[in-house]
Amino acid sequence: MRGLTLLASVVAFAVPLLMGASANAQATRTWVSGVGDDANPCSRTAPCKTFAGAISKTAAAGEINCLDPGGFGAVTITKSITISCEAGTAGVLVAGTNAIIVAAGPSDFVYLKGLDIEGVGTGLVGIKFISGLGLFVDSCVVRGFRNTNSLGIALTSSTSGANVSIVNTVVWRNGSGATGGGIQVAANGSGVNVRVTLDRSTVAQNVVGVAAIGTGGASEMMISNSVIAGNDSNGALASGAGALIRIGSSVLTNNKAAATGGNVLSYGNNQINGNNPDTVPGSAGGLH
Repeated sequence: MRGLTLLASVVAFAVPLLMGASANAQATRTWVSGVGDDANPCSRTAPCKTFAGAISKTAAAGEINCLDPGGFGAVTITKSITISCEAGTAGVLVAGTNAIIVAAGPSDFVYLKGLDIEGVGTGLVGIKFISGLGLFVDSCVVRGFRNTNSLGIALTSSTSGANVSIVNTVVWRNGSGATGGGIQVAANGSGVNVRVTLDRSTVAQNVVGVAAIGTGGASEMMISNSVIAGNDSNGALASGAGALIRIGSSVLTNNKAAATGGNVLSYGNNQINGNNPDTVPGSAGGLH
């Protein structure tokens, strides 16, 4: 009898602990909705309101999806995660600050898809990649980051060997005055190398279109099947000993300064017209 009483006591003590652990467990897939609530568990039937609310309830390497259109707010990402939204406008609107910061671990990968990132003229950076091994930006729009030195996408990773892919993305009207621009890769640290590929994307009406800054490390960008147009300064600029941009099968047009500057190389199959001037890049070779 005493044994049964002891067993019942143990069960009574353990059940609340197990329930608490279950309640605090992170899900591998969570959901946000324009009419959600961050007090919810972020399940499909009880979605959260913001990406920041959902990410704390999503396990590392998990995924956040959108149930419907909405404004889901700024977020800082510190682990491997996917944010994929194809159910309508997945808005991230900020004023005077950064929209999405990726400050992940040295072996983490982050995937962003279907986001409409708006800086309303005063935003700082649309996507700021500080650390992490990989970042994939797919089918996003980044626009309106026009504060001093603002950038649509700033790839300043301190993780050596970091790789960034940007596809099917529009980067429009970013930067202010003579500074900032559309996309910039600038490896942060001596010996750090960051490589970027840009494919099937449009970079238009920014200050500088795309830039590789190689003063702190090796910053490389490969551009293909893309349009760089109507930017207020260089269309493509490589600055510093560690900077390199290669361009193939792309259009550089109507940029108000030189089409290219610095160590920018071409595969000889680009359309470079209407810039001021139409700078002729060196040969990248490599066509087989």
